[in-house]
Amino acid sequence: MQESWRAKRGFLSGWLGGWALLLALGVQAQTANPHTNPSLPRSVAQALARAQVPASAAALLVLDLEHGRSRLSHRAAEFMNPASVTKLVTTAAALELLGPKHTWTTTVLADGALDGPVLTGALVLRGGGDPKLVVERLQALLAQVQASGIQAVRGDIVLDRSLFRPPAVHPGDFDGEPLKPYNVQADALLINFQSLVMTFTPNAALQRARVSTEPALAGVQVDASVPLSGAACGDWRGELKASLDQPLRIQFAGTYPLACGERVWPTAYPEPARFAERAIEAAWRAQGGQLTGRVRWATVPESAALNSQGSLSGAKPRLKLEAPSLPLAEVVHDINKFSNNVMAQQVFYTLGLRSTAADAPPGTLEAGRAVVLDWWRQALPTSALPVLGNGSGLNRGERLTAQSLGALLQRMAAGPHAADLLASLPVAGVDATMRRRAIAVAGRAWLKTGSLRDVSAIAGYAQGEAGQRYAVVGLINHPNAGPGRAALDALVQWAVQLDSAALLTKKP
Repeated sequence: MQESWRAKRGFLSGWLGGWALLLALGVQAQTANPHTNPSLPRSVAQALARAQVPASAAALLVLDLEHGRSRLSHRAAEFMNPASVTKLVTTAAALELLGPKHTWTTTVLADGALDGPVLTGALVLRGGGDPKLVVERLQALLAQVQASGIQAVRGDIVLDRSLFRPPAVHPGDFDGEPLKPYNVQADALLINFQSLVMTFTPNAALQRARVSTEPALAGVQVDASVPLSGAACGDWRGELKASLDQPLRIQFAGTYPLACGERVWPTAYPEPARFAERAIEAAWRAQGGQLTGRVRWATVPESAALNSQGSLSGAKPRLKLEAPSLPLAEVVHDINKFSNNVMAQQVFYTLGLRSTAADAPPGTLEAGRAVVLDWWRQALPTSALPVLGNGSGLNRGERLTAQSLGALLQRMAAGPHAADLLASLPVAGVDATMRRRAIAVAGRAWLKTGSLRDVSAIAGYAQGEAGQRYAVVGLINHPNAGPGRAALDALVQWAVQLDSAALLTKKP
């Protein structure tokens, strides 16, 4: 994985080499003129009309990155809800403030008496905000603990998530869908995105589909199989008639269509506060570890661990292990490619740890907003400040202008982290959230997408057929925003073909 990542980085660095040189002079040039309002390209206007989206509900910008001038600016100074395009702000700020090599650290402390392989006391896991502490990495961490000599804990496993202080919200507050993985909230000790992944594997001979889950959760029972049906593979999740809202029992009262083959269904856990407890206990025991106490939450000061009764021991921990996360550049890749909301929030809270404002204490959303906005004022002093929520775009109150997004894209393209940001963006017609979009210009545009009810958005880069490079931004806020995506794809195609006339007149 690391080798393929480096290879990709090398290719992108070469691709961007000439770009950065051209932009060195252009980055200070004027950005889109908010008063410029040329007629919309015919293809874009027609797509908006077909979707029954008025031009007044869209903000569009195509910015020539070589010369720093707009080739199209339509309502570019209007504040719009950008949905997940907000992640560009969060990830750009993180790359500049933290650096692409930044890592998060999960710390393990053993506090108590060691008698051979037995720890009498507490095994403490302190969360450092790792955005991608998935099952495999949790298992590796616990294996490292056992390899250090601790096979049994005669006491409790204590979990500390105090680094972040998110507001107390119900996971269904945003849209009434508490079991959707995109609604998972930030957590300093975030295990496997607080999501349970169920895999259904049909066996025609047995006329049943085997159900496997990851991660295992202590005390949680899941039906091991479900009967097969001969139905077409349509709404297979509905056909299962799953009961997912009970923390200790997951059942299926329906059937699974054989025609579906193997399918995967990720779901958020209905009791998020206890997900890490159950996952860590199950992983510890699965690897042969013993535990006489329980897994529980507590705040553990940096200077001390806890004893088995939960009071401060005051003694130096017998063991201290530190497990680093993946580097920020790879985290940014996942956030933008796959529009991962909770990973974006983890980064946003991490930025907030730098806060020194009295009214924005570290570890809070207010701190994340304060740090990002302070960075914006210094990095883009002439651009309108964004209105931020939690940094992921899963927020109805966030607002950005197309003009500001264009300026951000221009700055990043000219800066030292251009390759990291570009590598994180879905490629039109090729992968991730753009795999089935803008097929006509496949491989020529790199775009972050955004989608909410009444919102469709794109922002990123396009390479023209004659070699010109553009920042492209399209924001639609309208009840027909979903069908309006076709207009945004038409905008990308227009930008790619914008300078194609130069190819026709260019001498061989």
